[in-house]
Amino acid sequence: MFDNLTVTKLGFYVYALVNPLTNKIFYIGKGIDNRVFAHKQEVLENKTDINSLKKTEIKEILDNQLDIQHLIIRHGLSEKEAFLVEATLIDYHNYNLNKLTNEVSGHESGFYGIKTTDELIRQYNAPKLENLLHNVVIININRQYAKVKNSNNAIYAATKESWVINKNRINELEYALSEYQGIIIGVFKINNWYAAATENNKINRRWGFDGEDAPKEIKDIYLNKSIAHVKKKGAANPIRYNL
Repeated sequence: MFDNLTVTKLGFYVYALVNPLTNKIFYIGKGIDNRVFAHKQEVLENKTDINSLKKTEIKEILDNQLDIQHLIIRHGLSEKEAFLVEATLIDYHNYNLNKLTNEVSGHESGFYGIKTTDELIRQYNAPKLENLLHNVVIININRQYAKVKNSNNAIYAATKESWVINKNRINELEYALSEYQGIIIGVFKINNWYAAATENNKINRRWGFDGEDAPKEIKDIYLNKSIAHVKKKGAANPIRYNL
């Protein structure tokens, strides 16, 4: 733990947790006072409540009679500066290095975070999508696309499964619109739906679809249009059927 003098000098800071088994950073965060040490303490206090990738990695380190390496990457920051540095490092690390165990991206990384030049042009020039002319499902793929955006057919792979879909609507849906950070970046004709299996192969309420690129005349209606004007801040449901 930091002594009182060190705490007063640190201000807000951005930190990293390093796994001594791999010598790799597995978590990046921001904080004040003794926040950097809190993650280990949470696991020590309840080793049976291991409900995240971060806690799993910390438990593995401790079970091997080792300790986390705590790095302070930048200190003496304002809270706003700490948010910015944290988000920048998380974005860069997840894009270019090993995937972190952070459950969420940094502050406002959805809008200001790492993007290709084409994505930035699209973000600032996309016209509003005002009407849905077909029976569509709009699927937010922020998390899925971020994980696979460098692979082939990345948008389709991120869109096709697995989602809690209203079963009564399934047979009516003609097209799936892939929404990433408020912009429609993919339009797919839905050929059929199937019940998606979970990681342990148990069928649940989630569905996936087999599909193909929509015809050009359909894409021209929806592709690269913005729905940011109808999205509610903090909305958690990735599925919507209307504007």
